[in-house]
Amino acid sequence: MKEVVKKEILYDLREAIKILEKREDKDFQELKVLSNHAIEDVAAHKDLDIISLTVLIYSIYKVVNCLNDQDYKDILLLLQKSENSLVRGNLGRYNFHIKKLFQIVEGCNAKVKEHLQDVMQAAKIKKGTILLEKGLSIGQAAGLMGLSNWD
Repeated sequence: MKEVVKKEILYDLREAIKILEKREDKDFQELKVLSNHAIEDVAAHKDLDIISLTVLIYSIYKVVNCLNDQDYKDILLLLQKSENSLVRGNLGRYNFHIKKLFQIVEGCNAKVKEHLQDVMQAAKIKKGTILLEKGLSIGQAAGLMGLSNWD
């Protein structure tokens, strides 16, 4: 992983941790702002790890209000473990923790689980649109987000 990419991911992880350290109503809005910031990293670096984290942050933003207390705590803990693993250069553990985070988001509740693919697709399209606004071509934006040009 490039050092500049690692730095951006660590910034986003640390900001997400700060937001979620204390459960508050404003978490929802702060996660949205962080998600919008993270998409700028995608446009700048075109890196799959940044894309994955950006989609994860957006997904957490979408489900944060329906998370039970234990899932909320687990998300915070896994974000912290992800940060620690990345700082230590253990990319295998980092990826493991990110995968676990996606599983928690998927399991938030039955409704979210049923519609997560729709949420993920909508997130990719929304973030792809922002990439277009940042000057990337349709093909580049679609490719980075795992979409077809038609999407």
